[in-house]
Amino acid sequence: MSQLSVAPYVALMKLRVVELLLVTTLPALFMATYAQNHSHKFPTLVLTLATLVGGTLAAGAANAFNMIIEVESDRLMKRTDKRPLVNGDVTKNQAMVFALVITAISLLVFALFTTALATWLTLAAIAFYVFGYTIGLKRRTAQNIVWGGIAGCMPVLIGWAAVTNSLSATAWFFFLLIFFWTPPHFWALAIKYKDDYAAAGIPMLPVVASIKTVQKQMWFHTIFMVAMSLLVLHSAHMAWWTWVITIGLALGFGVQLVKISGGDSERTAAKLFQWSITYLSVYSLLLVIGVLVASK
Repeated sequence: MSQLSVAPYVALMKLRVVELLLVTTLPALFMATYAQNHSHKFPTLVLTLATLVGGTLAAGAANAFNMIIEVESDRLMKRTDKRPLVNGDVTKNQAMVFALVITAISLLVFALFTTALATWLTLAAIAFYVFGYTIGLKRRTAQNIVWGGIAGCMPVLIGWAAVTNSLSATAWFFFLLIFFWTPPHFWALAIKYKDDYAAAGIPMLPVVASIKTVQKQMWFHTIFMVAMSLLVLHSAHMAWWTWVITIGLALGFGVQLVKISGGDSERTAAKLFQWSITYLSVYSLLLVIGVLVASK
């Protein structure tokens, strides 16, 4: 298959979005391994690769299903009007076959190389993103991303379950951290592209509410995000310096959030969006390092 023919299928997977899911999966693997046996800090290479590859395919399949369902909306939005289904680079049937195939491969990878619980959680994540969020919530409520974001929290549980075939309090705190992180992250993006969402008839919160209301709801979720971040550190018995760095990250997040209701809300929202990515990425790295330097 030539590179030109592969590119549209890769685009269906939205791999830049998938990167963040993998960023949170990795610390879950490390923390679960260490929690299971304090003499082991590194998850096995086979397990790590299987979880990351399987997770990439699962998230890519969910994104492909999403594009199939939303192709007409994508035509109306400048941000999405170059996607492969809109351009005709692939047909709906081709995209559907591709999504089903990589779904099956993902589940097979999890079933063969990880655990039954991780496999079922992966299937649940795909199903919830497609049916719960894309079909059920996205066009019906301004709180769509709040509940729809549950699918994006699942990689943490999947990573933990891939190691232990169970879920601990630490895994659930990490899940809740991402649950509360997701709305400020996506609402910041929605502020920038609110005209696009309005044109497509999608009631994202910044489309239907004032910037002050959006900011207040962002603060609500951010406060709980920070609380969950600290609970993860406490539950996982992380060193004091991880707390200091986390509080520093939280202050940086708060500074950007304060600015969101200023004159140039789109520019400040873009900065908050980038900072939210920095927060989650650095925090996830911090957890991995915290495990690696932990005393036995």
